[in-house]
Amino acid sequence: MLRLALRLLALLVSLPLIYLAAGLAGALIAGGPQDDAEGGSYRVGLLRGPIHYDFLLPLDAATQSRFAFAEAQKGVPLSHPDARWIVIGWGSRAFYTTAGTYADITAGAVWTAATGDAAVMRVDALGEIPADAPGVRWLYLSPAQYARLAAGLRGSFAEDGAGVPIPLAEAGFTGTDGFWQGTGHFSLFRTCNVWVGDQLRAAGLRFGLWTPTPQSVDLALWWQQG
Repeated sequence: MLRLALRLLALLVSLPLIYLAAGLAGALIAGGPQDDAEGGSYRVGLLRGPIHYDFLLPLDAATQSRFAFAEAQKGVPLSHPDARWIVIGWGSRAFYTTAGTYADITAGAVWTAATGDAAVMRVDALGEIPADAPGVRWLYLSPAQYARLAAGLRGSFAEDGAGVPIPLAEAGFTGTDGFWQGTGHFSLFRTCNVWVGDQLRAAGLRFGLWTPTPQSVDLALWWQQG
């Protein structure tokens, strides 16, 4: 009995390590062949948090128009004269809408996210961001790559019968952000960071095939994008 208990304990300890190792291996396997355009004129950002990456898109007229619903429905100040970037992220409803910081994390939210949860989108607006801002990785996309990325991010919002994104009642974290129903389903195997990789590959960038953790995204950015 003691031997069985020790084996079970060893298995429980090893599973997170196996998961992390698999994520690092997945980051090194290229998925989505790079299209013909190596870089371009559109600068987009990946904003890193402790456990999560968000996209940063420049708030030009086209982007402001594409995501205008965020201001109309939840007051995200996309048209503010100081707004320069729109922040877009995808995640677990139970976790993403309640965990602004590590102090907010609950065991229930973690369990729900790990075992499968509805997806949500978060949108916010930011002002000027220095080129050397910590926690931001900049990518340069061709017009075609940028168009595909912007369309993919917009397509990640669930819509009602009239084609309008569906806002959620949950309050945001910054006073300027909001949440919407997302498409897809969150789990340990399809995390917010996996979604980031999916969007980049769909846009035509070479990126890791499976990137479940922010460390996986970091490695894929270094290995696949240089």
